[in-house]
Amino acid sequence: MNLSSLELGSFKITGLRDGFFYLDGGAMFGVVPKVLWEKLMPADGQNRIKLGLNSLLVQTPEANVLIETGIGENLPEKFRKYYSLEREPDLLTNLEKIGVTPEDIDFVINTHLHFDHCGGNTRQDKSGNFVPTFPRAKYIIQQGEWEYALSPSPRDKPSYLAFTFQPLAEGESLQLVKGLFTVCPGVEVVPIPGHTRHHQCIRIKAGGRTVFFLGDLVPTRAHIGLSYVMSYDLFPLETINNKQKIFEQGIREKWIFAFNHDPDYFFGQVIKQNDRFHFSPLSD
Repeated sequence: MNLSSLELGSFKITGLRDGFFYLDGGAMFGVVPKVLWEKLMPADGQNRIKLGLNSLLVQTPEANVLIETGIGENLPEKFRKYYSLEREPDLLTNLEKIGVTPEDIDFVINTHLHFDHCGGNTRQDKSGNFVPTFPRAKYIIQQGEWEYALSPSPRDKPSYLAFTFQPLAEGESLQLVKGLFTVCPGVEVVPIPGHTRHHQCIRIKAGGRTVFFLGDLVPTRAHIGLSYVMSYDLFPLETINNKQKIFEQGIREKWIFAFNHDPDYFFGQVIKQNDRFHFSPLSD
């Protein structure tokens, strides 16, 4: 059964979506031939695959933590058409359905600052100015990622849209961190480079269990195989090495993994058979 929420001790973890978008399958799987990756994620007539814009809401006794904010409502129209964006319902609507308002969020964590992960960080007020969507929240971002986003390379400059993150620095919303950092008891960010130099994952520990949010280290269940690496990754060999380390630890310690872009599954486990890693869905 595809679970959308989990309870770990006193924590409740809910998978939410800001909708779906479509990216080129070849770009999403790098050197892996289409004849292989299409068995896992079929492509449309334009060679694109459907991806989820997944977030996690972590409700703890101390805080409400939102991991990723999706693509948001302010993506330029040409981008919306290019990615065939579907946002009905969107992240804020899905939060409202479970009784959570933007003012209820204490922390927002971005794994990195590509627009499909932080587009919902900001919104436009009545004057047309971009302001934090979650007005009480501290936005937890690695300092190295922030600095790179302000001056990215030509290779990935289109992935950084300034209005999704720069307004956070104008008030007291921004909290830059360096390395491993505890956001609140039971929730910590873990720097794992590969996709970007300062990409971070999130580890949630409660009730004797661990949920590990993979971000773009492993965007979907179809990327669990070690060679299934996006061409968008700036450091693909680091991605492969870090995937293996995380999977080995996760298997030993029986972690639950959470996926950032899987269109069907928020959660799952990884198993190892014949020296290969495979996806295993959670049972109710």
